[in-house]
Amino acid sequence: MRAIRRLMVRTVLPEPLAALGDLVTNLRWSWHQPTQELFSAVEPRLWAEVGHDPVRLLGEVRPERLAELAADPAFLGLVRAAHDDLQQYLTEARWYQDHDGRAPRGVAYFSPEFGITHVLPQYSGGLGILAGDHLKAASDLGVPIIGVGLLYRHGYFVQSLSREGWQQERYPVVDPDNLPLVRLREPDGKPAHITVGMPGGRVLTAAVWVAQVGRVPLLLLDSYIDDNGPAERDVTDRLYGGSREHRLLQEMLLGVGGVRAVRAYCRITGAAAPEVFHTNEGHAGFLGLERIRELVEERGLTYEAALEFTRAGTVFTTHTPVPAGIDRFPLDLVEQHFGGDNASPGLPVEQILALGTEDYEGGDRSVFNMAVMGLRLASRANGVSTLHGEVSRGMFAGLWASFDQREVPIGSITNGVHAPTWVAPEILRLEEKAIAGGGWKAATATVSDADLWSTKRALRARLVESARTRLRYSWHGRGAGEAELGWIDDVLDPGILTIGFARRVPSYKRLTLMLRDAGRLKALLLHPERPVQFVIAGKAHPADDGGKRMIQEMVRFADDPEIRHRIVFLPDYGIGMAQALYPGCDVWLNNPLRPYEACGTSGMKAALNAGLNLSIRDGWWDEWSDGVNGWDIPSAEGVDDPSYRDELEATALYELLENEIGPRFYDVDGDDIPRRWVEQLRHTLTTLGPKVQATRMVRDYVEQLYTPAADSSRSLNSDFDGAVSLADWKEQVRAAWPLVRVDHVETTTVDTFERGQTLQVHAFVTLGTLTPSDVSVQVVHGPVDDGDNLREPAVTPMTMSERQDDGGYRFDGEVPLDRTGAFGYTVRVVPKHPLLSDDSELGLAALPE
Repeated sequence: MRAIRRLMVRTVLPEPLAALGDLVTNLRWSWHQPTQELFSAVEPRLWAEVGHDPVRLLGEVRPERLAELAADPAFLGLVRAAHDDLQQYLTEARWYQDHDGRAPRGVAYFSPEFGITHVLPQYSGGLGILAGDHLKAASDLGVPIIGVGLLYRHGYFVQSLSREGWQQERYPVVDPDNLPLVRLREPDGKPAHITVGMPGGRVLTAAVWVAQVGRVPLLLLDSYIDDNGPAERDVTDRLYGGSREHRLLQEMLLGVGGVRAVRAYCRITGAAAPEVFHTNEGHAGFLGLERIRELVEERGLTYEAALEFTRAGTVFTTHTPVPAGIDRFPLDLVEQHFGGDNASPGLPVEQILALGTEDYEGGDRSVFNMAVMGLRLASRANGVSTLHGEVSRGMFAGLWASFDQREVPIGSITNGVHAPTWVAPEILRLEEKAIAGGGWKAATATVSDADLWSTKRALRARLVESARTRLRYSWHGRGAGEAELGWIDDVLDPGILTIGFARRVPSYKRLTLMLRDAGRLKALLLHPERPVQFVIAGKAHPADDGGKRMIQEMVRFADDPEIRHRIVFLPDYGIGMAQALYPGCDVWLNNPLRPYEACGTSGMKAALNAGLNLSIRDGWWDEWSDGVNGWDIPSAEGVDDPSYRDELEATALYELLENEIGPRFYDVDGDDIPRRWVEQLRHTLTTLGPKVQATRMVRDYVEQLYTPAADSSRSLNSDFDGAVSLADWKEQVRAAWPLVRVDHVETTTVDTFERGQTLQVHAFVTLGTLTPSDVSVQVVHGPVDDGDNLREPAVTPMTMSERQDDGGYRFDGEVPLDRTGAFGYTVRVVPKHPLLSDDSELGLAALPE
């Protein structure tokens, strides 16, 4: 019989245990092993049954047990120690407090999903996990960030399989009263609400929940409240679902409503107002519109001045290397939602549409591109690996058509992962032991090969047990009876080379590449001396039938009785599964189509758990593979036939497993230790350990993006005079630019020079109503290809030497010729102002005709 209504009856903790409530509602427990051990001590069997969910633990523990614990001096001592440790963590000075005083007093970090812990299912994949790790690392470093997202009442889906191996989705209700969240409340105790206008005079209202991620508050907006009608309540129903209009409303709530939630939070709690706003992917891009509206309607700025101030303090991170991964809406849909009776007086809809229109060569002028708007509303932008930065500069080069692709103002900060979340406690203890002996570089004398190898064997055995449990549960869901499942007791082997592959299942990640030659893969699985085994997981988007077919193909292969003890597909990949999978794998496989993997942090997590990578050189692996920390699968990038490309790369994969990886893993000495393999593990931990950390990533954001953005914002904020002045100057430059030209360029007439000589260049330019102080005249020079196109161009500024009788100017420059071969140059004029972030900010350049 189905209940007509759900209520939540919360546990009332005895007063001596009240501190447990603080420990539960601060999500630091999700990466703090001592606090997890404290929760386990409440009732170990129940802790396992509730899936390590402390809210459920306290909700289901017997009152008699709580009374027993409240009278136990030893347990109360553990609670006090854990609570004191948390308070110290929350209040002590950390890296940021001792860092550069120019750093921003606050940062707002917006993302459509956050993967903090498995008990808060508000993520679908890598973007959310990255956002969660960003907040955790910011907390550890003391960076004053406020996270902003949406609270999805159905989260992402729970994945299961049909008997035929087809992905099935289930959307359980997420009850915020049963999650480690607290409502944001006004000083009078009433729940804080924010509103966002909608077409037709409707209003979308959202409550604000706070997830405390260590020192970092994460604000989650929830539209499922009584103030809304049925349609408005469903805006935050699920992650990445629904129609285009539904998605647009979600992004309006995240961006516009998110800024209003930040303002409410700062007003209520006294937290510092953010100086920098970080847009994690284009989904949150509308936050810039709300900030502009505030400045126009509440501070009296012009649209142009408000735009300059908003841009100065905004950072935009793009995560997709393919145009199909960007949200694009029909222009008329955006116009309908931001215009008409929902228009803001200070933000005409025409200005909004101009920000997102693809009005460049090759663009589609009928769509509104969220990434294009994100770039136009941010003074600083980045990709998430070095290679992804290059790819992004190519994707968005049309916005800066007058500049070389290398000069497109999109940099890169390579992602990292939060080690305390993802590294097995056993590995962390080894690392602590090594650090005590002088760091990982001195670990040869501190941690023996035997210790490192026995730890990996234990973690592999734990993965085998976890995989068997999950596989049995999956088969029960597929309709199998227990009598059919005796074979699962022998699935996988703790002593066999174990390869992991787990991620989302879009086509470019190629889940089924390993099945290209099924017979050859079977031979690898069943090799009499050097067998391998695979643990595979991943979700396809509910609307992606192609991805579901790949999962079904993999499941059917793994169902084969001949090899099902060597390869398993585990449904419902998420944080909980990943925390057993990464430590237990010897090798982490990643075989995307290069260059479509923006970063791919799963391999980083494996590396931190003393695993080796086997990967196409894409994403982070392209810059940090060194030939010892794993193996490169040769990429057949450039082969036009997709099938032939798959064949070439699959063959390379098989050969590496057969000829290099398998033989090295099984090459053991008299102590049954593969010494060369263990040396690779030690090298991986030594060299990759510092690089792949989320703390390194967040420090890079602070130093390379947040602090410069705060500087720019402050430079415009003397009663906003700087923003007004910069906006006026840009308007003058744009109006005058059609008359700016390079009339003539002179240089030495010799065609052949010797290395070490200097090229003298003289440029005669017309500036119209502009002055030399408004521009930079530059020699752009470097090697050229057969078509005289500059490769890797360098820029040398020129100096104004004289005013010409015709009103033009002469500029002189010198270019040292420090390399041999074909060389070329040109001259250009670009706008120059001390408050511009770079030469390409306006997208204007005058070149010789």
